[in-house]
Amino acid sequence: MSVDLDQTPRSLLVCDRSSFLDEKNRISSQVEQLHFNYKVSVLLPECSSAPSHLDSVLNSFSSFYLIRKLPIHELLDKHFLEMAVYQGSAYGVSYRTRIDEDNCVALMPNGRLCLTLDKDSFQLLGFEGKLSRFTHRTNSRYVVSVDLTDSSMAPGGRGYLRLLTGLRSRLHLKCDFLLSHHPGGGASLQPLLSHYDWSEHRPEISTHALTHLSCPAQLTSDLQSCDPHSFLEWLGAVDGDISSENSPSSFLSSFVCPEPKTTLSQALSISVCGLLLPQDVHRLIQEIRCYLEQPLLESWVSLTVHGFVDSPVSWGGSEHGVLRGGENFYTLLMFHDHTYHLHLATGAHDICPP
Repeated sequence: MSVDLDQTPRSLLVCDRSSFLDEKNRISSQVEQLHFNYKVSVLLPECSSAPSHLDSVLNSFSSFYLIRKLPIHELLDKHFLEMAVYQGSAYGVSYRTRIDEDNCVALMPNGRLCLTLDKDSFQLLGFEGKLSRFTHRTNSRYVVSVDLTDSSMAPGGRGYLRLLTGLRSRLHLKCDFLLSHHPGGGASLQPLLSHYDWSEHRPEISTHALTHLSCPAQLTSDLQSCDPHSFLEWLGAVDGDISSENSPSSFLSSFVCPEPKTTLSQALSISVCGLLLPQDVHRLIQEIRCYLEQPLLESWVSLTVHGFVDSPVSWGGSEHGVLRGGENFYTLLMFHDHTYHLHLATGAHDICPP
């Protein structure tokens, strides 16, 4: 058996318990630090259809754009910098590139451009960088990280021209690219979009009504008896529509719901997929808090936000690496008394979430 397969990959899980009413709670900063979100999942217990106000927030998530075969040097275009990077927050990430094999690109909302490159591409670029933390072959991958808002990277400056020349004349790096902007949206991106083949996309929303759902019995704000790993495993099984009955006739799954358990007569699973902005996730969290204040409701709602598996960065500006898994996500378990449990998780090739 391969050495890579006979060992369980390392994973990291950070848990935090606090209250939205506590001025020192970290929810806003944590939401903002996971820049590139591809999926948000919400589980509403004892609910058969999405409440109108919640549905309205989900349908108002920002559009995003897929630009095909974008030359990456266009991200240094003076008009794009002035309209998008300097004016608000631009979110961009290369699409269908693999972080452990391909050249990958991310444009972060703080104006930082991050390139993860193979050795040959890095040498062709001819720009300062560093060895990747997660290189799985000797000196095989490098990271170039540049603050496009720094004075040294102003159009016409020495650093700007050196990077522009490397991307345009030597490396010729192109890739399909997902791009969004807050608060300007498509208007801020139009100077760039007008030159290339692009398409606008709305986040895809799907709902799944569940009946007779096995559920951990003591999901309360003082959650003591349910192990966080077991809870997240159960939540992932619900999201993936995996049975927890462990029937003797089933050869697909031996998973069981954590004990002690109860049964929900009904529940609603909602997922949103696309390039999802942290600002929209934050609005959704606020709406769920309002939803929980209604009387005669179950006392909790869960929300899980998944980062792109192959994004060059995960939490904040931390380098993201994938050999097995590539997880970078957080789950927020919210209660009617404004308390919450926050679980932040990464896979084997990331540093600990902040």
